[in-house]
Amino acid sequence: MYYYISGKLAKTGSNFAVVDNQGIGYLLSVSVNTLRHIEGTADVKLFTYLSVREDAKELFGFYCEEELFAFKQLISVSGIGPKAALAILSVLTPAELASAIGAGDIKAICAAQGVGKRTAERVVLELKDKLAAGTAADASVSSVSAAGVPSSNAAEAVNALVVLGYTRQEAMQAVSGVDSAGMDIDDIIKAALKKML
Repeated sequence: MYYYISGKLAKTGSNFAVVDNQGIGYLLSVSVNTLRHIEGTADVKLFTYLSVREDAKELFGFYCEEELFAFKQLISVSGIGPKAALAILSVLTPAELASAIGAGDIKAICAAQGVGKRTAERVVLELKDKLAAGTAADASVSSVSAAGVPSSNAAEAVNALVVLGYTRQEAMQAVSGVDSAGMDIDDIIKAALKKML
């Protein structure tokens, strides 16, 4: 329904932000990572997800599209609701989440408030197949480094994009087209997303 909301940052709390858009204050639940990115700025743009339940409607806000896409992937996991997904994204960036899932790092996901071992195991189990790449696909990542991306950074960026819902081929094409000299993994992902959106 809403893709993003932009306006003045009117107020923030430990897990929310209020964005004033033409005199209407929109209350958005946000991750700690989003708060870090927007605090101290006057004008903000938050990508949104509207959660509708029988008893409530809640708007969630994200500082970037990859965080929004990671949120959508997390809530597709059985037993993971919007609050748990937000808690996970408060302790892990989308790229870190992709790395944790790929490595089966349950402890990293359990660092999120209210997320236990079984829930973290479900996240890894249900999303890891999206990271599964055949030997040929992994080998072909090395071709990405021809564009100047170190092979390990390229592989992590590709895996993060796959977790966000893109096919491995789409992710590899986008990452290979990024002029990534001096860029970290998060910046590579952002640049690749811009090419795909």
